[in-house]
Amino acid sequence: MTTLRERMIEDMRICNLSPETIRNYARQVAQFARHFGRSPEDLDGNDVRTYQLHLIKKRRSFSTINQTAAALRFLYRRTLGRELEVERIRFARKASRLPFVPSPQEVERLINAITQPLHRVVAMTMYAAGLRVSEAVALRPADIDSKRMVIRVVQGKGRKDRFVTLSPVLLDQLRLHYRRIRPTNWLFPGDVSGQHISTATITRGLRHARHAIGHKPATPHSFRHACATHLLEAGTDLRTIQVLLGHASIKTTTVYLRVSPKLISTVKSPLDSLTLS
Repeated sequence: MTTLRERMIEDMRICNLSPETIRNYARQVAQFARHFGRSPEDLDGNDVRTYQLHLIKKRRSFSTINQTAAALRFLYRRTLGRELEVERIRFARKASRLPFVPSPQEVERLINAITQPLHRVVAMTMYAAGLRVSEAVALRPADIDSKRMVIRVVQGKGRKDRFVTLSPVLLDQLRLHYRRIRPTNWLFPGDVSGQHISTATITRGLRHARHAIGHKPATPHSFRHACATHLLEAGTDLRTIQVLLGHASIKTTTVYLRVSPKLISTVKSPLDSLTLS
């Protein structure tokens, strides 16, 4: 490990960034340095701009481009103390696209198509509680509070704890799951001893299920989107959904107003009030 990389990782730990963010930022900075074959200390804002254009040319995703910008801004601001360089590192503007939201019937088909019992109960948990896949796989048995009928999400996105609802149906499934494998440290253990099941494993399991039924390109995050949308359609208010999902801003939650065909179809068009000849 280079001295600069070690310093940056230490700075990120001091700022209490999540382990996943630390890994991602360190990886993006390493790729930046590898592209030029030089230390980031010897590079400047013009080099960052050149690298961003390179990522665009390679058709890297919006999230990758902006994660790179965030990593380099941290490096130049916190670790190198070069504020002038930070001002020249711009974020890409995100295209506004609606997420894919499966209907309740489609969620049912997807869950039923998952043949691995462990993968299936993880999918149920994501849908029932609106969890991110990273939050679901990191649950521990002690996080399931059947007395208060809540699930405690420990250190979710943004390093925040929160409670989400525990569905009675999910509780029954989790009890069956517990009796079947007797988990100890992690609720959903992986193949590697002492580790929980990986998000990649859950993603692969869902991919196989959707191919088996010829389904639309659903991802683990589709269960979270479906939970929020179906709660909204059932009459749950946006503020409650915001808290359940752990959104820092309600603006993020309002996207589900745009993706609910059921709600949109109930709006009366002004044309319907006209008397036309």
